[in-house]
Amino acid sequence: MRIQCQSNEMSAALSIVTRALSARAVSPIYEGVLLTTCAEGLRLTCTDLAIGIETYVDAQVQQEGGIVLPGRLFTEIVRKLPEGMIDLSVDDRNVATIRCAGSRMNLAGMDTDEFPALAEVEDGCELKVSQKALRDMVQRTSFAIATDETRIILTGCLLETEGNELYVVALDGFQLALRKLAFEEELPKLSAVVPGKALGELAKILEDSANPVSLRFGKSHLLADIGRTRVVARLLEGEFIRYRQILPQEWQTRVRVSKAALAEAVDRAALMARENKNNLIKIHVGEGELLITSNAELGDVREEIAVASEGRDLDIAFNVRYIGDILRAIEDDDVYIRFNSNVSPCLFCPVEGENYLYLALPVRVFSA
Repeated sequence: MRIQCQSNEMSAALSIVTRALSARAVSPIYEGVLLTTCAEGLRLTCTDLAIGIETYVDAQVQQEGGIVLPGRLFTEIVRKLPEGMIDLSVDDRNVATIRCAGSRMNLAGMDTDEFPALAEVEDGCELKVSQKALRDMVQRTSFAIATDETRIILTGCLLETEGNELYVVALDGFQLALRKLAFEEELPKLSAVVPGKALGELAKILEDSANPVSLRFGKSHLLADIGRTRVVARLLEGEFIRYRQILPQEWQTRVRVSKAALAEAVDRAALMARENKNNLIKIHVGEGELLITSNAELGDVREEIAVASEGRDLDIAFNVRYIGDILRAIEDDDVYIRFNSNVSPCLFCPVEGENYLYLALPVRVFSA
């Protein structure tokens, strides 16, 4: 094989595909990047079997062929090359010679026959979503994906449709994050759980653009087609928690509060809460006021925020991390917080519209 391409274009392509490199590879082949010549120039592929990514580089192909190179080392080599044209050639011993300007390096590779093929995704439910919209939905829910693998299904994010709306839902048993996107047309019926890692890597590839990403859901895999890049991810098996049954429909206490003011107060309270093993903040909802306190052996914090409140007074406590995560995911100026009791989940929802819901479980330190 022998090809020529621009070093910056090769570097950009490697930064995309190497997101699928295995962190704990059972074989060196899963730590490699597959380079093969094709009609588009040069195709790059990485996979750890759970997720696979391929993309293309414009290249002048002087001799067809392919090779598997150590992914991270090859990426570092290309990143440190000077700008200009790379000349990459492979001999019959699978040794790649990389030349650029006055630089030359040799890198031992592996045979392409050992590299696993990406899964074929059969015809299934297909959606086209704005790249920016999908990226934002994933980034504003992914914090609630479970990391404890005792319940594997919760280590993924649910993508489902209802009518003309797409939902992205994550929950870990302590908090729930839901984002909703409305379409002009009715959507095909969908319910699929995508692993959190795969969805997170996909979100990093998506651009801040209205250009669409095409999603095809097969029985066992998702295919995301983003221009010259394809992402294939294995779906999680099993039934996701029936989250709609968790969401409280009524409330006994509701406050409208400035998101920025609340986030700043929670951040300050978190400084002291982190000094205490339970990471706890207490919230008192009174008429026109939200009082946040945290205590530790080293001191205490008291934050008073003016709010518009309805319903009865309430004392409730939370792990400060969960409240902080939710507030960082909300982009609105003001937000409603709805409560029922000090042992029931509280719900963060928009003042106008219905494009998100966030739920947090309280910590039981007060009697019901």
